[in-house]
Amino acid sequence: MKKVEVKTEIEELMLDELNSIEQNLISRAQEISKQAYAPYSGFHVGAAVLLENGEILQSSNQENVSFPTGVCAERLVLGYAGANFPNSAPIMLAVVAQRGGEETWAGVSPCGICRQTINEVENRFQKSVTMLFLGPNGLVRRVKGISQLLPLKFDDLKS
Repeated sequence: MKKVEVKTEIEELMLDELNSIEQNLISRAQEISKQAYAPYSGFHVGAAVLLENGEILQSSNQENVSFPTGVCAERLVLGYAGANFPNSAPIMLAVVAQRGGEETWAGVSPCGICRQTINEVENRFQKSVTMLFLGPNGLVRRVKGISQLLPLKFDDLKS
């Protein structure tokens, strides 16, 4: 038997340590999270993506009583980016979440389906996506590339 150690590198910063572009993405994600349709979970998620052409797109989660037909904010914004800006790679993604009725931001990271979607985007454009996840008390986790969150990602139908 052989053991393989997988390491992940995640940076933790305070919101005020981010550069202006990163702060803007977090702010845009916070704004759009208020538009979430989350009557079942009460968990309002916002995502904002920066494309290499400078466009910033944003989206929120949209739930459905027929689970799992709802759509996560991350997948919704990345799908919109791919459909409407097919030649412009997403280079940075900010994700925030807030429980209904609470003032503080909840710790969040993409679900498994969203992680695989981010992987597909990276494969499509052959570029890593830097991700920012806002948590409680202004703590931001910065992750460079989906392999940091999904080390055994599914990439190839032939192997």
